[in-house]
Amino acid sequence: MAALDRITDAHERAQVLAEALPYIREFAGKTVVIKYGGHAMEDPALAELFAQDVVLMHLVGINPVVVHGGGPQISELMQRLGKEPEFVDGLRVTDAETVDIVRMALVGKVNREVVAAFNQHGAFAVGLSGEDAGLLTVRTRDPRLGFVGDVERVDPAIVLRLLREDLIPVIATVGVDESGQAHNVNADTVAAAIAGALGAAKLVYLTDVLGVYEDYPDEASLISRIDVSGMERLLAEGKVGEGMIPKLRSCIDALAAGVERAHILDGRVPHALLLEFFTREGIGTMITRDADVATGTGGAA
Repeated sequence: MAALDRITDAHERAQVLAEALPYIREFAGKTVVIKYGGHAMEDPALAELFAQDVVLMHLVGINPVVVHGGGPQISELMQRLGKEPEFVDGLRVTDAETVDIVRMALVGKVNREVVAAFNQHGAFAVGLSGEDAGLLTVRTRDPRLGFVGDVERVDPAIVLRLLREDLIPVIATVGVDESGQAHNVNADTVAAAIAGALGAAKLVYLTDVLGVYEDYPDEASLISRIDVSGMERLLAEGKVGEGMIPKLRSCIDALAAGVERAHILDGRVPHALLLEFFTREGIGTMITRDADVATGTGGAA
């Protein structure tokens, strides 16, 4: 009986691999931008599974680009250094001292940890920030916030070079203005801007919710596919949680810039990326430019 169970288990695994084949073929050679954050980043077990997923995607011919923030890590370092975080309208006030702390947390700590997790599986990942090679040029958003920037321009040359060299870029969201002053930049908007500049096939946000809900916060109302007009309706009707609004606005901006599809996935689900990319059903919510695309089927739809 044990031998039969082993054969059945092996057969099921083989079926999973066979099901993945058309999706591997679909995305081979294409670029996908993944915004990494939330519980998936803070839980060591999930962080390791995320690293495995991204490396596997890379090994089967997909070009992943990872963009990360690190709000909790910034706040923790500020408090350790005796500086209390301050927010205005949900945005971190970032004076000159806080900019240095942001750099230390995002570039010096989080970025290094993400790169190291990937490189446990081979020499694949390279860390950089928006300050490198003119990647992110920003403008100051609001004098009340200090050095908080909005993306003004993306020069993807350094990212494209790394992809040509078969490497995984891991990007910390610090940008500079025209004078060279560093700014803290929202990671959701950076991911969308980079996806648009790269002409990415997919933009994926890992979050702490199942996806987008028709009747927030009722998980039973999860929407599997929606187009931009449907998303605009939900936003106008106030049916979106406050923390999700920047992500969905960024998805809409990325689609307008030419990204083919955007996805909101629950990063608390083990192997969330593989489930979305390589299974027929997919998970989370897929956002498309028009309704015709949104009625497609399969993880590659």
